[in-house]
Amino acid sequence: MRLSAPVYHLKRQARLLSRKENVPLHEALDRMAFKEGFGSWSLLAAKAAEAAPAGRLLAQLIPGDMVLVAARPGQGKSLMSLELAVAAMKQGSRAVFFTLEYMHADILDRFRDIGVDPAVFDHLFEFDNSDAISATYIVEALGSAPRGTLAVIDYLQLLDQKREDPELMVQIRALRSFARERGLVLVFISQVDRSYDASRKPFPDLDDVRLPNPLDLSLFDKMCFLNKGEIRFQSA
Repeated sequence: MRLSAPVYHLKRQARLLSRKENVPLHEALDRMAFKEGFGSWSLLAAKAAEAAPAGRLLAQLIPGDMVLVAARPGQGKSLMSLELAVAAMKQGSRAVFFTLEYMHADILDRFRDIGVDPAVFDHLFEFDNSDAISATYIVEALGSAPRGTLAVIDYLQLLDQKREDPELMVQIRALRSFARERGLVLVFISQVDRSYDASRKPFPDLDDVRLPNPLDLSLFDKMCFLNKGEIRFQSA
């Protein structure tokens, strides 16, 4: 059964409904599930997890890959990346979420948005929101990570925001070499430029990736573009 909107949109609508009608969130979630043809929110979440595109994308990745997940704000790129991390952990791999945007509580909420109990993966998941995040920091943090570890970097355009950090191109080349040497998968969340016009093409592409600083996007092996609940994968 196809949902009328992505799970994170339905969850957002349930939160609004909960506040508007002053009902418990679990009741609002179940009401959203009923509208989608499910007996409860837990059933909807389980079905969505089975059909999640993250598993399909993970199946296409190999150790050493660099992945770009790009979209305009509010299109679910952070959730998609987290779903990819969850898919990796379900296979027994470690996952690390580096972010310059979120607090730990925010990520725990995002786990719940996709119907996942974060406690299940407590031994495999690591969260890092240090202000020092850069290529050098990531290499040091993942220095002992086992082969197959998947790391999400949130987000690409912030890596060189500090003057003392190397240029973005230098950092991405260093991370590419490191990923290949250690057999890691690095997933970069990326912004899409405001000039992208969804009425002219259904998905953004490499030409729409926001690049305030020069970067050779061919350094990435796989790309994932999102728009209006739909996802497009492509290889470099």
